[in-house]
Amino acid sequence: MTPLASTDPLQRAHIVGIGGAGMSGIARLLLARSARVSGSDAKESRRVDSVRALGAVIALGHAASNLDLCGEPRCVIISTAIAADNPEVVEAQRRGIPVLHRAEALAAVMADSQVLAVAGTHGKTTTTSMLTVALQNCGADPSFAIGSELNESGSNAHLGTGAVFVAEADESDGSFLRLGSYAGIVTNVEPDHLNYWGTFEAIEQGFLDFATGIRDRGGFLIACLDDAGAARLIDAARAHGVRVLSYGLHADADYRIDDPHMAGDRWEFEVTRLGVRLGVVRLQVPGEHNILNSTAALAMGVEMGFPESELRAGIETFSGTRRRFEYRGTADGVRVYDDYAHHPTEIAATLRAARSVVGEGRLVVAFQAHHYYRTALFVREFGEALGLADEVVVLEVFAPGEEPIPGASGRTMADNVPLPREQVAFEPSWSKVADQLAARSHPGDVVMTLGAGDIGMLAPEVLDLLRAREGQQ
Repeated sequence: MTPLASTDPLQRAHIVGIGGAGMSGIARLLLARSARVSGSDAKESRRVDSVRALGAVIALGHAASNLDLCGEPRCVIISTAIAADNPEVVEAQRRGIPVLHRAEALAAVMADSQVLAVAGTHGKTTTTSMLTVALQNCGADPSFAIGSELNESGSNAHLGTGAVFVAEADESDGSFLRLGSYAGIVTNVEPDHLNYWGTFEAIEQGFLDFATGIRDRGGFLIACLDDAGAARLIDAARAHGVRVLSYGLHADADYRIDDPHMAGDRWEFEVTRLGVRLGVVRLQVPGEHNILNSTAALAMGVEMGFPESELRAGIETFSGTRRRFEYRGTADGVRVYDDYAHHPTEIAATLRAARSVVGEGRLVVAFQAHHYYRTALFVREFGEALGLADEVVVLEVFAPGEEPIPGASGRTMADNVPLPREQVAFEPSWSKVADQLAARSHPGDVVMTLGAGDIGMLAPEVLDLLRAREGQQ
Protein backbone atom coordinates (compact mmCIF):
# COMPACT_ATOMS: atom_id res chain seq x y z
CA MET A 1 0.00 0.00 0.00
CA THR A 2 1.10 3.55 -0.67
CA PRO A 3 1.84 6.04 2.13
CA LEU A 4 -1.16 7.90 3.47
CA ALA A 5 -1.96 11.18 1.78
CA SER A 6 -0.78 14.27 3.63
CA THR A 7 -4.43 15.33 3.99
CA ASP A 8 -5.56 12.01 5.50
CA PRO A 9 -6.42 12.43 9.23
CA LEU A 10 -4.72 9.09 9.95
CA GLN A 11 -1.43 10.52 8.67
CA ARG A 12 -0.99 12.05 12.14
CA ALA A 13 -2.77 9.88 14.69
CA HIS A 14 -2.73 9.66 18.47
CA ILE A 15 -3.75 6.27 19.91
CA VAL A 16 -5.05 6.06 23.49
CA GLY A 17 -4.20 2.66 24.98
CA ILE A 18 -1.62 1.96 22.28
CA GLY A 19 -0.35 -1.14 24.10
CA GLY A 20 -3.60 -3.05 23.61
CA ALA A 21 -3.75 -6.00 21.25
CA GLY A 22 -5.91 -4.28 18.64
CA MET A 23 -4.52 -0.79 19.16
CA SER A 24 -0.88 -1.79 18.78
CA GLY A 25 -1.83 -3.53 15.55
CA ILE A 26 -3.38 -0.33 14.18
CA ALA A 27 -0.22 1.55 15.19
CA ARG A 28 1.90 -0.94 13.24
CA LEU A 29 -0.27 -0.58 10.14
CA LEU A 30 -0.24 3.22 10.27
CA LEU A 31 3.53 3.36 10.80
CA ALA A 32 3.98 1.03 7.82
CA ARG A 33 2.09 3.63 5.74
CA SER A 34 4.49 6.38 6.85
CA ALA A 35 2.07 7.98 9.32
CA ARG A 36 3.31 9.85 12.37
CA VAL A 37 1.94 8.03 15.41
CA SER A 38 1.88 8.99 19.06
CA GLY A 39 0.09 7.26 21.88
CA SER A 40 -0.28 6.58 25.55
CA ASP A 41 -0.72 3.61 27.82
CA ALA A 42 -0.99 2.96 31.53
CA LYS A 43 2.30 1.06 31.76
CA GLU A 44 5.25 -0.33 29.86
CA SER A 45 4.66 -3.60 28.03
CA ARG A 46 6.08 -5.73 25.27
CA ARG A 47 3.63 -4.25 22.78
CA VAL A 48 4.45 -0.68 23.84
CA ASP A 49 8.13 -1.46 23.30
CA SER A 50 7.50 -3.00 19.89
CA VAL A 51 5.57 -0.06 18.41
CA ARG A 52 7.95 2.44 20.02
CA ALA A 53 10.79 0.66 18.21
CA LEU A 54 8.91 1.18 14.94
CA GLY A 55 8.76 4.94 15.50
CA ALA A 56 5.73 5.68 17.69
CA VAL A 57 6.18 8.34 20.38
CA ILE A 58 4.56 7.00 23.55
CA ALA A 59 3.83 8.46 26.99
CA LEU A 60 3.05 6.42 30.08
CA GLY A 61 -0.07 7.55 31.88
CA HIS A 62 -2.93 9.59 30.45
CA ALA A 63 -2.81 13.38 30.26
CA ALA A 64 -4.18 16.09 27.97
CA SER A 65 -0.63 17.15 27.10
CA ASN A 66 0.02 13.74 25.50
CA LEU A 67 -1.80 14.94 22.40
CA ASP A 68 1.22 17.13 21.60
CA LEU A 69 3.91 14.44 21.81
CA CYS A 70 4.86 15.06 18.17
CA GLY A 71 2.62 17.89 17.06
CA GLU A 72 -1.14 18.16 17.30
CA PRO A 73 -2.83 15.04 15.92
CA ARG A 74 -5.47 15.10 13.20
CA CYS A 75 -7.36 12.27 14.86
CA VAL A 76 -7.43 10.42 18.17
CA ILE A 77 -8.11 6.68 18.09
CA ILE A 78 -9.78 4.90 21.00
CA SER A 79 -11.32 1.54 21.82
CA THR A 80 -14.45 0.76 23.79
CA ALA A 81 -12.21 0.22 26.83
CA ILE A 82 -11.30 3.93 26.92
CA ALA A 83 -13.62 5.90 29.20
CA ALA A 84 -15.38 9.02 27.97
CA ASP A 85 -13.70 11.07 30.70
CA ASN A 86 -10.17 10.04 29.69
CA PRO A 87 -8.23 13.34 29.72
CA GLU A 88 -6.90 12.80 26.19
CA VAL A 89 -10.39 12.16 24.82
CA VAL A 90 -11.76 15.20 26.66
CA GLU A 91 -8.92 17.36 25.32
CA ALA A 92 -9.42 16.10 21.75
CA GLN A 93 -13.10 17.00 21.94
CA ARG A 94 -12.25 20.43 23.36
CA ARG A 95 -9.93 21.11 20.43
CA GLY A 96 -12.35 19.71 17.85
CA ILE A 97 -10.03 16.84 16.90
CA PRO A 98 -11.99 13.86 15.48
CA VAL A 99 -12.14 10.87 17.85
CA LEU A 100 -12.30 7.59 15.94
CA HIS A 101 -13.20 4.15 17.22
CA ARG A 102 -10.50 1.59 16.46
CA ALA A 103 -12.84 -0.22 14.03
CA GLU A 104 -13.26 3.01 12.05
CA ALA A 105 -9.48 3.44 11.88
CA LEU A 106 -8.97 -0.18 10.86
CA ALA A 107 -11.69 0.06 8.20
CA ALA A 108 -10.00 3.15 6.78
CA VAL A 109 -6.64 1.35 6.59
CA MET A 110 -8.31 -1.62 4.86
CA ALA A 111 -10.46 0.45 2.51
CA ASP A 112 -8.57 -0.52 -0.67
CA SER A 113 -8.24 -4.20 0.27
CA GLN A 114 -10.30 -7.35 -0.14
CA VAL A 115 -11.13 -8.00 3.51
CA LEU A 116 -11.42 -11.56 4.82
CA ALA A 117 -12.90 -11.22 8.32
CA VAL A 118 -12.90 -13.94 10.97
CA ALA A 119 -15.73 -13.59 13.49
CA GLY A 120 -17.26 -15.71 16.24
CA THR A 121 -17.56 -15.97 19.99
CA HIS A 122 -14.46 -18.19 20.25
CA GLY A 123 -11.57 -19.21 18.05
CA LYS A 124 -11.15 -15.95 16.14
CA THR A 125 -7.49 -15.36 16.89
CA THR A 126 -6.35 -18.88 16.10
CA THR A 127 -8.45 -19.14 12.92
CA THR A 128 -7.28 -15.73 11.67
CA SER A 129 -3.70 -16.75 12.37
CA MET A 130 -4.05 -20.10 10.61
CA LEU A 131 -5.56 -18.41 7.55
CA THR A 132 -2.76 -15.86 7.45
CA VAL A 133 -0.01 -18.49 7.66
CA ALA A 134 -1.79 -20.66 5.07
CA LEU A 135 -1.98 -17.77 2.57
CA GLN A 136 1.65 -16.88 3.19
CA ASN A 137 2.60 -20.47 2.42
CA CYS A 138 0.89 -20.03 -0.97
CA GLY A 139 3.31 -17.20 -1.76
CA ALA A 140 0.83 -14.45 -0.96
CA ASP A 141 1.72 -11.45 1.20
CA PRO A 142 -1.59 -10.59 2.87
CA SER A 143 -1.98 -7.71 5.25
CA PHE A 144 -3.30 -8.87 8.61
CA ALA A 145 -4.57 -7.63 11.95
CA ILE A 146 -4.86 -10.27 14.69
CA GLY A 147 -5.65 -10.12 18.40
CA SER A 148 -2.38 -11.80 19.32
CA GLU A 149 1.13 -12.27 17.97
CA LEU A 150 1.93 -15.06 15.52
CA ASN A 151 4.66 -17.39 16.75
CA GLU A 152 6.08 -17.44 13.23
CA SER A 153 6.61 -13.67 12.94
CA GLY A 154 6.14 -12.32 16.46
CA SER A 155 3.75 -9.70 15.07
CA ASN A 156 0.02 -9.06 15.44
CA ALA A 157 -0.27 -6.87 12.32
CA HIS A 158 1.44 -6.47 8.99
CA LEU A 159 0.97 -4.31 5.90
CA GLY A 160 1.36 -6.68 2.99
CA THR A 161 1.83 -6.15 -0.71
CA GLY A 162 -1.19 -8.20 -1.79
CA ALA A 163 -4.82 -7.21 -2.24
CA VAL A 164 -6.07 -9.44 0.60
CA PHE A 165 -6.40 -8.21 4.20
CA VAL A 166 -7.07 -10.89 6.86
CA ALA A 167 -8.71 -9.39 9.94
CA GLU A 168 -9.89 -10.70 13.28
CA ALA A 169 -13.39 -9.22 13.51
CA ASP A 170 -14.50 -8.33 17.04
CA GLU A 171 -18.18 -8.68 17.88
CA SER A 172 -17.80 -7.55 21.50
CA ASP A 173 -18.80 -3.96 20.68
CA GLY A 174 -20.23 -4.41 17.19
CA SER A 175 -16.90 -3.54 15.55
CA PHE A 176 -17.16 -6.36 13.03
CA LEU A 177 -20.03 -4.56 11.31
CA ARG A 178 -17.78 -1.62 10.37
CA LEU A 179 -15.01 -3.44 8.48
CA GLY A 180 -16.47 -3.64 4.97
CA SER A 181 -15.75 -7.37 4.75
CA TYR A 182 -15.81 -9.13 1.37
CA ALA A 183 -15.84 -12.63 2.87
CA GLY A 184 -16.16 -13.91 6.41
CA ILE A 185 -15.78 -16.86 8.73
CA VAL A 186 -18.09 -17.39 11.69
CA THR A 187 -16.68 -19.99 14.08
CA ASN A 188 -19.60 -20.00 16.54
CA VAL A 189 -22.35 -17.81 17.97
CA GLU A 190 -22.93 -17.97 21.75
CA PRO A 191 -24.14 -15.58 24.45
CA ASP A 192 -21.37 -13.18 25.50
CA HIS A 193 -20.69 -9.44 25.72
CA LEU A 194 -24.24 -8.86 26.93
CA ASN A 195 -23.03 -5.62 28.49
CA TYR A 196 -23.04 -4.28 24.92
CA TRP A 197 -25.68 -6.38 23.14
CA GLY A 198 -28.22 -6.74 25.93
CA THR A 199 -29.73 -10.01 24.69
CA PHE A 200 -28.63 -13.11 22.81
CA GLU A 201 -31.23 -12.29 20.16
CA ALA A 202 -29.41 -9.00 19.54
CA ILE A 203 -26.12 -10.87 19.14
CA GLU A 204 -27.70 -13.21 16.61
CA GLN A 205 -29.07 -10.24 14.69
CA GLY A 206 -25.61 -8.69 14.74
CA PHE A 207 -24.10 -11.78 13.11
CA LEU A 208 -26.88 -11.82 10.53
CA ASP A 209 -26.14 -8.16 9.75
CA PHE A 210 -22.48 -9.16 9.33
CA ALA A 211 -23.54 -11.85 6.85
CA THR A 212 -25.88 -9.64 4.83
CA GLY A 213 -23.20 -6.96 4.61
CA ILE A 214 -20.95 -9.55 2.98
CA ARG A 215 -23.80 -10.41 0.59
CA ASP A 216 -24.10 -6.78 -0.41
CA ARG A 217 -20.41 -6.71 -1.30
CA GLY A 218 -20.73 -9.81 -3.49
CA GLY A 219 -18.85 -12.10 -1.16
CA PHE A 220 -19.50 -15.29 0.77
CA LEU A 221 -19.63 -16.67 4.31
CA ILE A 222 -17.93 -19.73 5.81
CA ALA A 223 -19.74 -20.92 8.98
CA CYS A 224 -19.57 -23.89 11.36
CA LEU A 225 -22.49 -26.30 11.04
CA ASP A 226 -21.49 -28.08 14.28
CA ASP A 227 -22.27 -25.04 16.43
CA ALA A 228 -25.96 -24.49 17.16
CA GLY A 229 -25.77 -20.71 16.97
CA ALA A 230 -23.75 -20.71 13.75
CA ALA A 231 -26.09 -23.32 12.25
CA ARG A 232 -29.04 -20.99 12.90
CA LEU A 233 -27.05 -18.20 11.27
CA ILE A 234 -26.43 -20.39 8.21
CA ASP A 235 -30.17 -20.93 7.75
CA ALA A 236 -31.02 -17.27 8.33
CA ALA A 237 -28.23 -16.00 6.07
CA ARG A 238 -29.21 -18.31 3.22
CA ALA A 239 -32.80 -17.16 3.59
CA HIS A 240 -31.48 -13.61 3.09
CA GLY A 241 -29.61 -14.54 -0.08
CA VAL A 242 -26.12 -14.91 1.39
CA ARG A 243 -23.83 -17.45 -0.27
CA VAL A 244 -22.82 -19.70 2.66
CA LEU A 245 -20.50 -22.69 2.78
CA SER A 246 -20.66 -24.71 5.98
CA TYR A 247 -17.90 -26.73 7.64
CA GLY A 248 -17.70 -29.25 10.45
CA LEU A 249 -18.05 -32.87 11.44
CA HIS A 250 -21.75 -32.75 10.56
CA ALA A 251 -22.61 -35.09 7.67
CA ASP A 252 -24.26 -32.24 5.75
CA ALA A 253 -21.31 -29.84 5.98
CA ASP A 254 -20.03 -28.50 2.65
CA TYR A 255 -16.49 -28.85 4.01
CA ARG A 256 -16.88 -32.09 5.96
CA ILE A 257 -14.29 -33.30 8.44
CA ASP A 258 -13.72 -37.05 8.25
CA ASP A 259 -11.87 -39.50 10.49
CA PRO A 260 -10.37 -37.13 13.08
CA HIS A 261 -7.90 -39.04 15.26
CA MET A 262 -4.68 -38.66 17.20
CA ALA A 263 -1.60 -39.70 15.19
CA GLY A 264 1.08 -39.76 17.84
CA ASP A 265 0.73 -36.42 19.63
CA ARG A 266 -1.06 -34.62 16.78
CA TRP A 267 -4.59 -34.42 15.46
CA GLU A 268 -5.00 -35.77 11.95
CA PHE A 269 -8.12 -35.67 9.76
CA GLU A 270 -9.39 -35.50 6.20
CA VAL A 271 -11.51 -32.81 4.56
CA THR A 272 -14.10 -33.38 1.85
CA ARG A 273 -15.49 -30.42 -0.14
CA LEU A 274 -18.95 -30.99 -1.59
CA GLY A 275 -18.25 -34.71 -1.90
CA VAL A 276 -14.70 -34.34 -3.28
CA ARG A 277 -11.92 -35.47 -0.95
CA LEU A 278 -9.26 -32.79 -0.56
CA GLY A 279 -6.59 -34.38 1.57
CA VAL A 280 -5.22 -35.04 5.04
CA VAL A 281 -4.36 -32.28 7.53
CA ARG A 282 -1.99 -32.92 10.46
CA LEU A 283 -1.88 -30.19 13.11
CA GLN A 284 1.00 -29.02 15.27
CA VAL A 285 -1.25 -27.24 17.76
CA PRO A 286 -3.15 -29.29 20.37
CA GLY A 287 -6.89 -29.41 20.88
CA GLU A 288 -9.79 -31.00 19.06
CA HIS A 289 -11.32 -27.54 18.61
CA ASN A 290 -8.43 -26.67 16.30
CA ILE A 291 -9.70 -29.25 13.81
CA LEU A 292 -12.64 -26.91 13.25
CA ASN A 293 -10.50 -23.75 13.25
CA SER A 294 -8.10 -25.14 10.65
CA THR A 295 -10.93 -26.39 8.43
CA ALA A 296 -12.46 -22.93 8.43
CA ALA A 297 -9.13 -21.44 7.35
CA LEU A 298 -8.70 -24.09 4.67
CA ALA A 299 -12.23 -23.49 3.35
CA MET A 300 -11.69 -19.73 3.11
CA GLY A 301 -8.42 -20.18 1.24
CA VAL A 302 -9.91 -22.67 -1.21
CA GLU A 303 -12.93 -20.46 -1.91
CA MET A 304 -10.57 -17.54 -2.55
CA GLY A 305 -8.85 -19.61 -5.23
CA PHE A 306 -5.59 -20.55 -3.49
CA PRO A 307 -4.07 -24.01 -4.08
CA GLU A 308 -5.55 -26.48 -1.61
CA SER A 309 -2.36 -28.50 -1.14
CA GLU A 310 -0.31 -25.39 -0.33
CA LEU A 311 -2.98 -24.15 2.06
CA ARG A 312 -2.91 -27.49 3.91
CA ALA A 313 0.86 -27.43 4.07
CA GLY A 314 0.77 -23.93 5.53
CA ILE A 315 -1.78 -24.88 8.17
CA GLU A 316 0.41 -27.81 9.17
CA THR A 317 3.32 -25.42 9.88
CA PHE A 318 1.21 -23.24 12.19
CA SER A 319 2.66 -23.38 15.70
CA GLY A 320 0.31 -21.06 17.59
CA THR A 321 0.03 -17.51 18.90
CA ARG A 322 0.82 -15.77 22.13
CA ARG A 323 -1.59 -16.56 24.99
CA ARG A 324 -3.30 -19.36 23.03
CA PHE A 325 -2.10 -22.55 24.71
CA GLU A 326 1.27 -20.83 24.95
CA TYR A 327 4.08 -22.91 26.41
CA ARG A 328 5.99 -20.81 28.94
CA GLY A 329 8.59 -23.26 30.20
CA THR A 330 9.40 -26.31 32.33
CA ALA A 331 10.93 -26.50 35.81
CA ASP A 332 11.14 -29.36 38.30
CA GLY A 333 9.39 -31.58 35.77
CA VAL A 334 6.31 -29.30 35.61
CA ARG A 335 5.30 -27.75 32.28
CA VAL A 336 3.68 -24.32 32.45
CA TYR A 337 1.22 -22.98 29.85
CA ASP A 338 -0.84 -19.82 29.55
CA ASP A 339 -4.12 -19.29 27.68
CA TYR A 340 -6.54 -16.43 27.06
CA ALA A 341 -9.65 -18.60 27.61
CA HIS A 342 -12.27 -16.52 29.44
CA HIS A 343 -15.62 -18.12 28.50
CA PRO A 344 -16.80 -21.54 29.78
CA THR A 345 -16.78 -23.04 26.28
CA GLU A 346 -13.21 -21.85 25.72
CA ILE A 347 -12.06 -23.13 29.10
CA ALA A 348 -13.56 -26.57 28.47
CA ALA A 349 -11.94 -26.78 25.02
CA THR A 350 -8.57 -25.67 26.38
CA LEU A 351 -8.61 -28.11 29.29
CA ARG A 352 -9.61 -30.99 27.02
CA ALA A 353 -6.67 -30.07 24.80
CA ALA A 354 -4.43 -29.97 27.87
CA ARG A 355 -5.40 -33.56 28.64
CA SER A 356 -3.69 -34.63 25.42
CA VAL A 357 -0.51 -32.89 26.62
CA VAL A 358 -0.41 -33.83 30.29
CA GLY A 359 -0.28 -37.61 29.79
CA GLU A 360 -0.26 -39.40 33.14
CA GLY A 361 0.30 -36.25 35.16
CA ARG A 362 -2.26 -33.91 36.68
CA LEU A 363 -3.68 -30.64 35.42
CA VAL A 364 -3.29 -27.73 37.84
CA VAL A 365 -5.20 -24.60 36.77
CA ALA A 366 -5.55 -21.00 37.91
CA PHE A 367 -8.42 -18.97 36.46
CA GLN A 368 -9.23 -15.28 36.59
CA ALA A 369 -12.68 -14.31 35.30
CA HIS A 370 -13.03 -11.15 33.22
CA HIS A 371 -15.97 -8.79 33.90
CA TYR A 372 -18.68 -9.12 36.54
CA TYR A 373 -21.49 -9.43 33.98
CA ARG A 374 -19.85 -12.49 32.38
CA THR A 375 -19.22 -14.04 35.78
CA ALA A 376 -22.84 -13.47 36.80
CA LEU A 377 -24.10 -14.99 33.56
CA PHE A 378 -21.91 -18.11 33.64
CA VAL A 379 -20.85 -18.66 37.25
CA ARG A 380 -22.11 -22.28 37.29
CA GLU A 381 -20.79 -23.02 33.80
CA PHE A 382 -17.37 -21.65 34.76
CA GLY A 383 -17.29 -24.01 37.73
CA GLU A 384 -18.28 -27.01 35.61
CA ALA A 385 -15.63 -26.25 32.99
CA LEU A 386 -12.92 -25.83 35.61
CA GLY A 387 -13.93 -29.23 36.99
CA LEU A 388 -12.06 -30.77 34.02
CA ALA A 389 -8.82 -29.97 35.88
CA ASP A 390 -7.39 -31.88 38.85
CA GLU A 391 -6.49 -28.88 41.00
CA VAL A 392 -8.07 -25.43 40.66
CA VAL A 393 -7.14 -22.02 42.05
CA VAL A 394 -9.74 -19.31 41.40
CA LEU A 395 -8.75 -15.65 41.56
CA GLU A 396 -11.06 -12.72 42.17
CA VAL A 397 -12.76 -11.29 39.09
CA PHE A 398 -10.67 -8.93 36.94
CA ALA A 399 -13.03 -6.02 36.30
CA PRO A 400 -11.27 -2.66 36.75
CA GLY A 401 -13.65 0.25 37.02
CA GLU A 402 -16.79 -1.93 37.19
CA GLU A 403 -19.33 -2.10 39.98
CA PRO A 404 -19.50 -5.59 41.57
CA ILE A 405 -22.59 -7.73 41.00
CA PRO A 406 -23.81 -9.75 44.01
CA GLY A 407 -22.88 -13.41 43.60
CA ALA A 408 -20.52 -12.72 40.68
CA SER A 409 -17.31 -13.44 42.52
CA GLY A 410 -14.33 -15.74 42.45
CA ARG A 411 -15.48 -17.33 45.69
CA THR A 412 -18.90 -18.21 44.26
CA MET A 413 -17.26 -19.63 41.16
CA ALA A 414 -14.91 -21.78 43.26
CA ASP A 415 -17.94 -23.11 45.15
CA ASN A 416 -19.32 -24.34 41.83
CA VAL A 417 -16.27 -26.38 40.83
CA PRO A 418 -17.34 -30.07 41.11
CA LEU A 419 -14.12 -31.31 42.74
CA PRO A 420 -13.32 -32.29 46.34
CA ARG A 421 -12.87 -29.18 48.47
CA GLU A 422 -9.18 -29.83 49.08
CA GLN A 423 -8.60 -29.66 45.30
CA VAL A 424 -10.19 -26.21 44.90
CA ALA A 425 -9.09 -22.89 46.39
CA PHE A 426 -10.38 -19.36 46.13
CA GLU A 427 -7.32 -17.12 46.41
CA PRO A 428 -8.16 -13.40 46.63
CA SER A 429 -4.52 -12.39 47.09
CA TRP A 430 -2.66 -12.04 43.77
CA SER A 431 0.71 -12.43 45.52
CA LYS A 432 -0.20 -15.90 46.80
CA VAL A 433 -1.49 -17.47 43.55
CA ALA A 434 1.91 -18.54 42.22
CA ASP A 435 2.72 -20.14 45.58
CA GLN A 436 -0.57 -22.05 45.43
CA LEU A 437 0.17 -23.35 41.93
CA ALA A 438 3.70 -24.40 42.77
CA ALA A 439 2.61 -26.12 45.98
CA ARG A 440 -0.16 -28.05 44.21
CA SER A 441 2.02 -29.26 41.32
CA HIS A 442 4.43 -32.21 41.15
CA PRO A 443 6.85 -33.50 38.49
CA GLY A 444 4.88 -34.70 35.48
CA ASP A 445 2.05 -32.22 36.00
CA VAL A 446 0.93 -29.35 33.77
CA VAL A 447 0.17 -25.92 35.24
CA MET A 448 -2.11 -23.61 33.25
CA THR A 449 -3.04 -19.98 33.85
CA LEU A 450 -6.33 -19.00 32.19
CA GLY A 451 -8.09 -15.69 31.67
CA ALA A 452 -8.32 -12.47 29.68
CA GLY A 453 -6.99 -10.20 32.43
CA ASP A 454 -3.45 -9.91 33.76
CA ILE A 455 -3.14 -13.53 34.90
CA GLY A 456 -0.72 -14.20 32.04
CA MET A 457 1.90 -12.37 34.09
CA LEU A 458 1.99 -15.22 36.64
CA ALA A 459 3.78 -17.85 34.55
CA PRO A 460 7.34 -16.52 35.09
CA GLU A 461 6.74 -16.34 38.83
CA VAL A 462 5.48 -19.92 38.93
CA LEU A 463 8.53 -21.09 36.97
CA ASP A 464 10.87 -19.25 39.35
CA LEU A 465 9.27 -21.00 42.35
CA LEU A 466 9.55 -24.39 40.64
CA ARG A 467 13.22 -23.76 39.77
CA ALA A 468 13.92 -22.81 43.37
CA ARG A 469 12.25 -26.02 44.55
CA GLU A 470 14.24 -28.03 42.05
CA GLY A 471 17.48 -26.47 43.27
CA GLN A 472 16.75 -27.48 46.86
CA GLN A 473 16.50 -31.18 46.02
